[in-house]
Amino acid sequence: MIHLVSILLCLAGFTALACAMERQQQDIFGHALPGPITKRLRMAGTCALLAALAVVLAGQGWGLGLVIYSGHTSFAAGAVYCILIRCYAR
Repeated sequence: MIHLVSILLCLAGFTALACAMERQQQDIFGHALPGPITKRLRMAGTCALLAALAVVLAGQGWGLGLVIYSGHTSFAAGAVYCILIRCYAR
């Protein structure tokens, strides 16, 4: 259960961080979002990634938790990247 929660939080975090970039905003929304919304997306992405780290560390400890977190962030970043590539291919 820890892994599922962590991966979902990482996916949400990287998705929010991707949506905070002007290029993706242009492609997804058709225009750049206002500055305060972009800052909130960055803050939400960062908080989601930190929450995922806290979940993993609480369940697995520092030794194994950081390794697992690294794998979850790699998987989530790759998934978001593949989705963005597919969006650009249209």
